[in-house]
Amino acid sequence: MNGGYSVIKLNIVNMNQFLNLVNNSTGPVHLLSPDGRKELLNHQYTLQRELRQKHLEAKRSLRLTLELPNPKDYMTIVLFSIGDC
Repeated sequence: MNGGYSVIKLNIVNMNQFLNLVNNSTGPVHLLSPDGRKELLNHQYTLQRELRQKHLEAKRSLRLTLELPNPKDYMTIVLFSIGDC
């Protein structure tokens, strides 16, 4: 935990399902960038389109770092990532 937020690093294979989970999260999901930026990911369709494009360019495997305050959302995304092969 980081100030009440959980941080997780994931390798996303199924981007559409991942973004569906993000958009259905009860709390905010922030994308953390290596340069220190933090961007809200929920329902941010321009950012989501950019991630889909990067995912395709990376041969359908994209590493992301997320920050989630809601433990339920965190667990949902962790469980997704375990099965996302």
